[in-house]
Formats: sequence, C-alpha cells, structure tokens
Amino acid sequence: MDQPIKIVVIAGPTAVGKTAFAIGTARRFGGEIVSCDSMQLYKYMDIGSAKPTEEERALAAHHLIDCIDPLAPKGDFSAAKYAVLAEKAIRDIHARDRLPIVSGGTGLYLNAILYEMDFGERQPDLQLRSRLSRIAETEGPQPLHEMLREKDPKAAERIHPNNVKKVIRALERLEGGEETLREFHAVRKKNPLYDPVLIGLTRDRSELYERINARVQKMIEEGLVEEVRRLQKMGLSTEYISMLGIGYKEILAFLAGETTLAEATELIQKNTRHFAKRQLTWFRRYDKMFWLDISEYGDDHSAMEELFSWLGQRL
Repeated sequence: MDQPIKIVVIAGPTAVGKTAFAIGTARRFGGEIVSCDSMQLYKYMDIGSAKPTEEERALAAHHLIDCIDPLAPKGDFSAAKYAVLAEKAIRDIHARDRLPIVSGGTGLYLNAILYEMDFGERQPDLQLRSRLSRIAETEGPQPLHEMLREKDPKAAERIHPNNVKKVIRALERLEGGEETLREFHAVRKKNPLYDPVLIGLTRDRSELYERINARVQKMIEEGLVEEVRRLQKMGLSTEYISMLGIGYKEILAFLAGETTLAEATELIQKNTRHFAKRQLTWFRRYDKMFWLDISEYGDDHSAMEELFSWLGQRL
C-alpha cells in the first residue's frame, strides 16, 4: 500500500479567519487549498457563502469552489460525492509535490475525508421510493418528514424537511431493517489514504461574535440582497437545498415581504452565531486537534507565526 498522503486541515467556526490562515499556510509551505465548505461549492453564490475573493485566490490555488450548479436536482449533492471530489483534488495536489490544505467549516464534509464512511449505498426499494415520492408530490414534504420523525426522531432533527430526497432515502433504510440511522459524526474508522495534521482555530467568544456581526453587515453592503434576487430570477427558491443556507433563506424571506431588511440582517447574525457554536462543538470531538486561540496573541500575524512554528515541526 502507498504511503498515506500528508494533509493539513484548518478547521474552525465561521468568521474565525480560516481563509487568511489557510492562504498563509499555503504560501509558507508550498500548498494548495481544498475547500471544505458546503456553500462555496455552489456557483453564483459568492457573497453569502463568503467565498475567497479573486485577490485571495490569486495568492494560493483553491479547489472545490464553484463546482455545482445550484439549480441541479434538489438534494443531488452529498457528503459521499464531496469525498470523491476531495480525494481527486488532494491526489492531484500531492502528485505535483504540493501540500494539500483542507480548509473549511463543514464538519460533515470533513468527516467524509478523515473517516471511512458507510454512505448507505444499497439496493433501492423502488416501489417504496415511488410511493413516498408520490406523497411528496401531492401533499408536500412535511408528511414524509413526520413519518421520519415517528420512526427516528434524531434523524428527523438532522435532515431538513425540504430535503425530500434525503428524507426518502432515510425512510428506505429504516423500512429496510435499520432501527435507527447511525449519526454520521459517530463514525471513527480513520481513512488510511491520509495522514492528517489537524488545526482548529478559535477566538474569544465576544470577539468571534463581533466578527460574525461585522461580516454579515459587510455582506449586506456588498450586495447580498442583489445576489439573492439574481438567484431568484434563475429560478431558485427554498425548494432548493442551496437556498436553505444561512444568509440566503433570510433574504428570501425579506424579498417575500415577510421581514424588513434590518430584521433579516439581525436574524442572519443570530443564526450565524448559533451555527458557529455548533461548529465548535463538532470540531472539539476530533482527537489530536491542535487548537490555536487567536485572541491570545497581539494580532493575527503573531498567531499565524506561532502556527507556522508548530506546523513546521510536523511536516
């Protein structure tokens, strides 16, 4: 068996500074960045997903950004498909004697890289699938989600009602004999393809929340409303998983006249803060994660130099 590929993982909550630290690491150690962000995969969704700017991408090569059409079949993308794309990108970077740097905040996708996952590939029950699909078409997604809630409440909490395809697959598996669906993050069989160096970035909570609030305000100023309006004109709505991301669903509500822009902005800030808290909880589960609290340093540059010193001893 070939030697596992050394990869650097830079994880952490939204707005903590992952992009800057990943670019700095890539430039210092001759690397390229593999995005681990479920929203940055989508084309045309730039502001709300906080994609690296053209200037930032010019500083270091980025992969797995602008890969998916948000109008693709509803729920068509998955962690399993992400893992395939990530492996291809990582192998390509490694083959060119560059350092693969996985950077992002989507814990589900990071698990898909780091661990050998059971993605539930099995023979489909086409008769059951057809029956459930007819229910969704005639009665909407909610009845299916209620069926899932009755059979596996925890799975229902994890799967959004509008992700009809995923709800149907979950019901198929439960009807096929699984008592409960295993939580994705509970799997801990490490992927032998990679030798990961795990880095977690964090900040003092009040500082992180200030950064989140400022980032959301900047998104509004840079044209998030106009971006969502353009996506609407393309045919996108909350029927599509791509539009259920934080920042997009709240602006859709504003455009529908359900809230004011100030209320939508405040709600995006609130939902993003809650999301950051969940991200930290997720990433703290990882063993051997080196945590760097950026707030403990005088500035980001000093924290970055500390990271480079630590990382240089492990590459």
